[in-house]
Amino acid sequence: MVKGRAQIKRGDVYWVNLDPSLATESRKTRPALVVSPDDMNAALTRVIVAPVTSAGQALGCRPELAFAGKSAKILLDQLRSVDKARLTGKLGEIEAKLWHPVLLQMLK
Repeated sequence: MVKGRAQIKRGDVYWVNLDPSLATESRKTRPALVVSPDDMNAALTRVIVAPVTSAGQALGCRPELAFAGKSAKILLDQLRSVDKARLTGKLGEIEAKLWHPVLLQMLK
């Protein structure tokens, strides 16, 4: 769980415990990008996240980039609303210009 009153912001990457999960949903504790807007993150006990992985099929809805010195994909096709208690530690940030346009295109 994120300690103290740390403000969770859009673009932050946290370790997130995604269990329990079903079928082909991302599972276990893995990095995830916060995609929910900052006003929502400040007001609610939940955030919307997209898992980040080094594996998985390359798709147009999965922006590819380098994160923490490794090749990574943001699984925007697996958006999930999670309680902030599932966030266990901040890993860094990913600039919105690398993923936000893809998210907007998906939601049109």
